[in-house]
Amino acid sequence: MKNLGLLYAFLGGAIVGCASALLFAPEKGEDLRSRICTLLRRKGIKISDSEVDQLVSELAGTLEK
Repeated sequence: MKNLGLLYAFLGGAIVGCASALLFAPEKGEDLRSRICTLLRRKGIKISDSEVDQLVSELAGTLEK
């Protein structure tokens, strides 16, 4: 059970790291959101443009704190 928690912590850190790298990339916001949608859809995650906008604003809010 302890190993499962470690795995979740690693995966969570990887997701946050990837998201922050995308957010700090020198790219227009619209292009970046489009790229996020494309990457997630390739991985089989169905997500709408409004959900990506919400995700980006949540991540940006946590990074500003």
